Amino acid sequence: MRAAADLVWPPHSAASGMRVDAPGRLDADDWSAIHFLDAPWCDTCGLPFPYAIGAGAQCPACIARPPKYARARAAFVYDDASRQLVLEFKHGGRVESVAQFAAWMAVSGRELLQGADAIIPVPLHRRRLAQRRFNQSALLSMAIARRTGLRFEPHALHRVKATPSQAGKSASGRRRNVAGVFRVPERARPRIAGKVLVLVDDVFTTGATAEAAARTLQRAGAARVNVLTLARVVRPVNPLT
Repeated sequence: MRAAADLVWPPHSAASGMRVDAPGRLDADDWSAIHFLDAPWCDTCGLPFPYAIGAGAQCPACIARPPKYARARAAFVYDDASRQLVLEFKHGGRVESVAQFAAWMAVSGRELLQGADAIIPVPLHRRRLAQRRFNQSALLSMAIARRTGLRFEPHALHRVKATPSQAGKSASGRRRNVAGVFRVPERARPRIAGKVLVLVDDVFTTGATAEAAARTLQRAGAARVNVLTLARVVRPVNPLT
């Protein structure tokens, strides 16, 4: 049936639209253009460094203002090469790559997933969910949970305020936009109290959403909150300045 469907609706790369051999795959040129992330990076936020400066090194931003989460990691850089891939997934309904995305995230976030108790997706407000029809962070979380055997907690965190998109806002504007938007339901508190949690989202830009969600989970009793995203915005930084 899959072969017949591929003849009628040939699979195409979500990044470039080029023909591929199976749904969810990337064209060879698309694959080679994606900048996958690995060490050396900031031990806290996962910002890549141009060279290694020692275990436990932090970027200047994390030293100056330690984030509310413990650690953050991402699978690849959000840039011109990967933007269409992410946008097709997030807004275009191209969910056939979820299993592949989860595999990449499991590799980049292996140190966060080891010893974790549960995986929690960053929630959408019910209005946004009705418009989009699915929560991309929940799909990623579920796929990672299947790969790792970790508990999937889709209802442990709620978004109680409908806020404008974060796009185009400054770092401070993003923090104001998500202030007080998350809540942990009373019935979910026993399941996260004292637990090590991995918070999953699609794109890490300034970390404002991740910090707001992590703060809410910690106030509800979580012992530790790490953040794992599919992609992240990278601005070049010299770790020694």
